[in-house]
Amino acid sequence: MNARGYFDHAATTPLRPEALDELVRLASLVGNPSALHRSGQLARRALEEAREELAEAVGAHPTEVIFTSGGSEADSIAVLGGWAARRAERPGCLVSAVEHPAVVGAVKRGAGILPVTAEGVVDLDAADRLIDAGTGIVSVMAVGNETGTVQPAAAVAALAAGAGAWFHTDAVQALGHIPLDFATSGAHLMSLSAHKVGGPVGVGALLCRREVQPAPIGLGGGQERGLRSGTVPVALAASFARAASVAVAGQAAEAVRLAGLRDRVADLCLRLGGRLNSLPGGAPHIVNVTFDGVRADDLLFLLDQAGIRASVGSACRAGVHQPSEVLLAMGRTLDEATQSLRFSLGWTTTDDDVEALGGALAAGLQIATG
Repeated sequence: MNARGYFDHAATTPLRPEALDELVRLASLVGNPSALHRSGQLARRALEEAREELAEAVGAHPTEVIFTSGGSEADSIAVLGGWAARRAERPGCLVSAVEHPAVVGAVKRGAGILPVTAEGVVDLDAADRLIDAGTGIVSVMAVGNETGTVQPAAAVAALAAGAGAWFHTDAVQALGHIPLDFATSGAHLMSLSAHKVGGPVGVGALLCRREVQPAPIGLGGGQERGLRSGTVPVALAASFARAASVAVAGQAAEAVRLAGLRDRVADLCLRLGGRLNSLPGGAPHIVNVTFDGVRADDLLFLLDQAGIRASVGSACRAGVHQPSEVLLAMGRTLDEATQSLRFSLGWTTTDDDVEALGGALAAGLQIATG
């Protein structure tokens, strides 16, 4: 893949060579890991090795790793399954207003909302008031997928624990970008996704503490600790584990590198008249910016024509022409929410990419405002 000019890493990032090697190595492995014969045992061994590798990378015990089809399924099991497991005695479910659609969608099923500030940070005073003895589960993401805001997840986890509620965090945009350790996070449940760290599409994981048992939300054989059914794709799981290991091993140095590039992107956006929606000191790989008077869809098209790939928000909203619900929750106007773009960086992003973005963005804005 030619990743030059690619600024949509928060949607999906190119496959790392180490992850590709694992994928190829195990793609021809024959045997269902649930089968009892020798081929099944070999597949099971490869699967458990992947589980152990991923667990080590994220500070979890291998028995806490539940492989899923991706971050959205992990979110759904955690929030809907966790809510269902506790609903009889604790009917409340609370999610922040800026969550991924896989979490904030629970609001349509009766979940309450934790409000955020104008900067997109969960309001801790409001959270303290809303989380009570009737709350079964609380969900606040670690890093905002649209703005890169680092949420006070540990503080909300402490509030949840004090009220006896389970705490879930969507850490899809955190893995590989900020330090992540499940054991010390205070979270009962944590969602991860492979293709955001250079692994393959189609696999993710839910980290679930051993004393926590959400209700399964699907039918089947219950292969993954009784919570997730279906034959686990061994090659995908191993590729995910390897990508996570590589990303975590280089996280500190890569965060410094990406933060430098992020700041350059932010500076050029400001010089071209943009207004930032991302907080200083946020995640090192996301810049969200509003260009007043310019439809984001129009600018996105012009950038695409110039070979620059960016987005207007969550990839799960791709192709749906509507304002960003995250920005609306932050108090932005309808116009502002339709005039904002997200530039996200990753392991393939270079200085030359940022240079190309500057030229293409200046030209695109000239056309869009002309």
